[in-house]
Amino acid sequence: MENKHDFIMGRHPVVAALQNQEQSINKLFLQSGLHQQDATLRQIVQLAKKRQLVVSMVPKSKLDQLTNHQNHQGVVLAVAAFRYATLDDLFARAAALHEPPLFLLLDSIDDPHNLGSMLRTADAAGFHGIIIPKHRAVGLTATVAKTAAGAIERVPVARVTNLVQTVKELKERGVWVFGTDLSGTDYRHWDAKGASALIIGSEGSGMAPLLKKQVDEMLTIPMIGKIQSLNASVAAGLVMYRGYDCRHPLAGEM
Repeated sequence: MENKHDFIMGRHPVVAALQNQEQSINKLFLQSGLHQQDATLRQIVQLAKKRQLVVSMVPKSKLDQLTNHQNHQGVVLAVAAFRYATLDDLFARAAALHEPPLFLLLDSIDDPHNLGSMLRTADAAGFHGIIIPKHRAVGLTATVAKTAAGAIERVPVARVTNLVQTVKELKERGVWVFGTDLSGTDYRHWDAKGASALIIGSEGSGMAPLLKKQVDEMLTIPMIGKIQSLNASVAAGLVMYRGYDCRHPLAGEM
């Protein structure tokens, strides 16, 4: 059963949520006595008043309870449950920007901090959306929203039942699909100028075997150290910025 509400915590994520007119917000909780001392918190109060939201001044202990003692920075929004996009929404976002689609698919990523970091990088690198599975993976949560630092309001996330079937659909719609593994083409040679999707697997087991069979090309990150794997969000960041480089080359390289 889906949650009917969730929480967004942290100053920058809260500002981004308040500025997003499509975000359904129920209430703002603010730590008593803080907003007079901080410009960002004063901005948050002004944004909340513009949206005619209920603003509750509460003790820090109340915010600690709402956020399970996470670092809320003195502000929490009670919002409607995070809404997921559809695959069509992701294609529509690319079309609205007159760009070939560029998507990130995540296979069995279970750490909300990794998902939040990847959302943030996807926003910075110009990806049009993220696709995650419904099962055996983290979804959109308050921790993801805080780690994403506002990117959750700008990068649509689609949640699908079956990643293998989704990859097949992407390929039918003209998208080239690239996976990541310990062996493959050096990611620095990846050409992401056309419609492309990048798959990042979990740190422990990588991409699922059935998913590997569907990719058009496997990419790898060369390493010379003894550790032959990277944190999933770090690996994703490196390869995503290769996608950015393809589409936004330096003037002398065009």
